[in-house]
Amino acid sequence: MTSRYAALSREELATLVPELLLIGQLIDRSGMAHCISAWGRDEMLQVAIEEWAASSPLYTRRMQKALKYEGVDIFTLFKGLQLDIGAPPQFMDFRYTVHDRWHGEFHLDHCGALLDVEPMGEDYVHGMCHDIEDPTFDATALATNRKAQVRPIHRPPRVPSGRKPHCAWTVIIDESYPEVPFIPAMDVVAASHAHSCELDPIDPNDDGAADYSGDLLADVDFGAFSHSALVRIADEVCLQMHLLVLAFTLAVRKRAGTDAALEESIRYKQLIGIAGVAAERIHRALRLPGGVKGALRVLELHPLLNPAAYVSADVAADSLHVRKSPAYEDGSWISLCSPVNDKPLQAIAAAVDPHLRAELTGTQSDWTVRFVETDTPAKELGEVAVTKFSGGASWVFEDRKSLPLTVV
Repeated sequence: MTSRYAALSREELATLVPELLLIGQLIDRSGMAHCISAWGRDEMLQVAIEEWAASSPLYTRRMQKALKYEGVDIFTLFKGLQLDIGAPPQFMDFRYTVHDRWHGEFHLDHCGALLDVEPMGEDYVHGMCHDIEDPTFDATALATNRKAQVRPIHRPPRVPSGRKPHCAWTVIIDESYPEVPFIPAMDVVAASHAHSCELDPIDPNDDGAADYSGDLLADVDFGAFSHSALVRIADEVCLQMHLLVLAFTLAVRKRAGTDAALEESIRYKQLIGIAGVAAERIHRALRLPGGVKGALRVLELHPLLNPAAYVSADVAADSLHVRKSPAYEDGSWISLCSPVNDKPLQAIAAAVDPHLRAELTGTQSDWTVRFVETDTPAKELGEVAVTKFSGGASWVFEDRKSLPLTVV
């Protein structure tokens, strides 16, 4: 199955990939608000821990293999973070120091997630920077080396107020360390079609870098990758989102118990929020046209429908037809959309133009969407407004030089 991203130019893909990484980070800005509403702050923290721990080791290994930087050292671990939806470039501005293959540090010059939660109070800051980070950093390291330990030098709550860098951490790999424990939920997520999804290999003869096997870079220059590599990276980043959402579903289901309606409500609201924000960012970043044509193009490139090997859809001049696919069998995002559950598509339409509406016809797993123009602008959906609470929704990327990091 040819990737839907293959039709984009190399320059467009270099713009889109960091956008997709940031969109993945914003999924939680959408979902966690509804978890707090259902179960309170403490349970929300546990949901976050469980979803990232059960998914990040899996998708990190996929990216390592795709870009040929598999290994067991600090360089491998740091490269993985640079291509992780948990650490999108600039918004989560990781700065790395390497002492040798087994000893390194990183600090965050800017942590967008911290700036999102600081106004909510110290309890929320402590929850994110202590309760969530400790187990999830270890889980992320697990993908590279189970003897790795990520430990704080300093971290928020910030003392004094406004302290920079926002946090700093050591990363040490030592054979004397106990192994990071295995995470049972990983096995459940690993059994999904998303995890086993096969994507087209990168063409080694395409112009530009075909992998990330060389030096660790301070800032990844996505424009240096080949067209073929960027298509693969974009598809992999979308799979990161799906794997995260599948792990989120497990954590939500555990708490909802037999209340299937509550589980579906939280998952549906999460999708509505991120659908609208993702559509707005994609539309703006790629300078796509407005109107019906622009809405169809945004939908075609949206993580909801990608990668093509995972979500089956046929694009026509004036419509898009969704069919049964591996994503449906996983119960991923697309399974939450239908002619009677159309709000995610309405959020995408309104992100392109508030005067557009999505019209869906068909069945639960076989439907067609058309966008139509109306005279009345739609009011922004509440779930989208909640997600826009994050500074990531309006984040603007800057151009940076990509310099190799040498051992200090």
